[in-house]
Amino acid sequence: MTYSNLSKIRPKLRTSGNVTGNFGRPKSRSGSSLNELGGNGSIGVTQQNYLNRLYVAFDETDDVKLKRFIYQEIKKILIQRNLW
Repeated sequence: MTYSNLSKIRPKLRTSGNVTGNFGRPKSRSGSSLNELGGNGSIGVTQQNYLNRLYVAFDETDDVKLKRFIYQEIKKILIQRNLW
């Protein structure tokens, strides 16, 4: 019988090194880096401003498709506010 070194090889547990899971690349942290940008959270247009602009646009346009879209948007907002 020949002497073998295979019995001396110990399996190494995966307790060291990078934590991988993205196909060998290090795991990235969840969330967006855009959340760290400044600002107070307001995008500038309130729903009431949007509703007022829709009313003005509805009165000024003659396009049937545009009037239908504006009507649906106004209806959606009023239903959301329980005013429909």
